[in-house]
Amino acid sequence: MTTDRYHYVKEHVRMVPDFPKKGILFLDITTATKDARAMHYMMDFLYEQFKDEKVDYVAGIESRGFIFGAPLACRLNAGFVPIRKPNKLPAETIKETYSLEYGTDTIEMHTDAIKPGDRVVIIDDLLATGGTASAACNLIKKAGGEVAAAAFIIELTPLKGRAKIEEKGVKVVTMLDYDLD
Repeated sequence: MTTDRYHYVKEHVRMVPDFPKKGILFLDITTATKDARAMHYMMDFLYEQFKDEKVDYVAGIESRGFIFGAPLACRLNAGFVPIRKPNKLPAETIKETYSLEYGTDTIEMHTDAIKPGDRVVIIDDLLATGGTASAACNLIKKAGGEVAAAAFIIELTPLKGRAKIEEKGVKVVTMLDYDLD
C-alpha cells in the first residue's frame, strides 16, 4: 500500500482533546470510516495482511472491531465472531476479566464460537495498552483456537500495548502509528 494511502487515512482520523476525560486525546476513527476512500484503504490494508493465510474466523472486539471485522471476514471467506461486553450475547458464554488503570472490565464470547484448532484474527480499531486485545487472545485460546494475529488500524505506540500481545506469541499488525508527543 502506498504512503499516500496511509497519509489519506491518517488525515481523516479526528483528534478530540479531553475525551473521555481531561488530559486524554481521543483518536476518533469514525471520521475515517465515513469517508468511502479512507474506508476502502483501511479494508484493503487489512485484507492484504491476511489474504494468503488460512483464517477460519475474524473476531471483532466491541464495538469498532465490528466495523472492520465483518467485512474483512467476508473478503477472507471466513466467519465473523463478535467479542462483546458482558450480558450482550444470548447463548452460553466464556468470559475474560482484565485490569484497567481504574479497575477491571470483562469481555465475552459464545462458548461454541471457536473450535479447537480454528485460526482466528482478532481485530479492533485502536491498540492502546493492549488490555482488551490481550483478553481477547485469552478467550480464543480458552476455546482452543489459535490466534493468527491481532490487527488494528491505529496504534498508540507510547502505551506499549503491542508488547503485551506479542508476549503471548501473537503477531500484531497496525496500519497507523501515533506517537502523540
